[in-house]
Amino acid sequence: MSRLDELIAEFCPDGVEYITLDEITNKIVDGSHNPPKQSSGDDLYPMISAKNVNDGRIDFFDARLLSKSDYENENRRTRVEKDDVLLTIVGAIGRVAVVDSDYKVVFQRSVCVIGVNKTALVPKFLQYILESNSMQSIIATKASGAAQKGIYLNQVGKLKIPLPPLSVQREIVRILDNFTELTAELTAELTAELTARKKQYEYYRDELLTFGDDVEWKPLGSVAANLDSKRKPVTKGNRKEGEYPYYGASGIVDYVNDYIFDGDFLLVSEDGANLEARVTPIAFSATGKIWVNNHAHVLLFETYIERKFIEYYLNMIDLSRFISTAAQPKLTQNNLNIIPVPAPAFGVQERIVTILDRFDTLCNDLTIGLPAEIVARRKQYEYYRDKLLTFKEKLA
Repeated sequence: MSRLDELIAEFCPDGVEYITLDEITNKIVDGSHNPPKQSSGDDLYPMISAKNVNDGRIDFFDARLLSKSDYENENRRTRVEKDDVLLTIVGAIGRVAVVDSDYKVVFQRSVCVIGVNKTALVPKFLQYILESNSMQSIIATKASGAAQKGIYLNQVGKLKIPLPPLSVQREIVRILDNFTELTAELTAELTAELTARKKQYEYYRDELLTFGDDVEWKPLGSVAANLDSKRKPVTKGNRKEGEYPYYGASGIVDYVNDYIFDGDFLLVSEDGANLEARVTPIAFSATGKIWVNNHAHVLLFETYIERKFIEYYLNMIDLSRFISTAAQPKLTQNNLNIIPVPAPAFGVQERIVTILDRFDTLCNDLTIGLPAEIVARRKQYEYYRDKLLTFKEKLA
């Protein structure tokens, strides 16, 4: 029997009481509804919004800075203290952190400050409770608003939490703190490995896809059939929800109840800022029954190998000379068709695609690659956390 099991058997064998936050806290207040303007100079104080509450901690990056007088005026509202619990309630709802130091800081209204009665509730225990999947679901259902969703302070106060004895709370916090640290270390190692693999992938991709005069070069329009004439844009208001992916310039943007293409295609961004920024791939494969609007070119190849070879190549090279920027970045069909692409023997293309597919799976596949391992670690932690925080409710 674990130490936690022993404590539960000793102090709460019949279950635990569930209690509202209003009953167990000494304040539930939000931040400023009319925040002062940014100040400059010396002796400045940060004003935190929801964007600054991340992964159980306060991030001061890009926080608004206030003068001493503005800080003192705003601090009358929240009077934040060490061990207060923060909950974001506007925009990015449901982020949680514990104030772990005597910060001189104030908040915008997107952050709720919860003062914990530490004679009955461990602040870090409340953080873990609020972060649990079950509580996050409850918080999400209470959100309302058209432009920006939020929850009201009285709704926060009505949230019910389990209240085991302090000794049980402290043991759960100890276990989850250790597990959090271990998960963070493992995730950091996997992330470092993923970063290294991506750099390795980029090196091999550039080496494998760099050709000179030793191969034949052809215009893209001669190696693929362009099906742009079959595209049909549909405004969002006129789309009917369904099972078929609706593609735009950067991938799937919706799901609709009909399709206009059925097969294996290479889609290439026709317009949009991403043509220049290249934050996401501008060429991406689409398979099966799909709908494509007029923001993505549709190319058909004879084989998978030829399609993937060109996909890898287009995502590697600089296309700026083919992109017009009169109103917004645009890759016209004419310019797409004249892009010169290498045409090595099919066997060479097959070897290159096989190598790059392996790297791509390792670096990007959310089911079997390194990203999948990172996701699995996170889910394992969440499962363990939620199991520890699930209690039988004590009957009155």
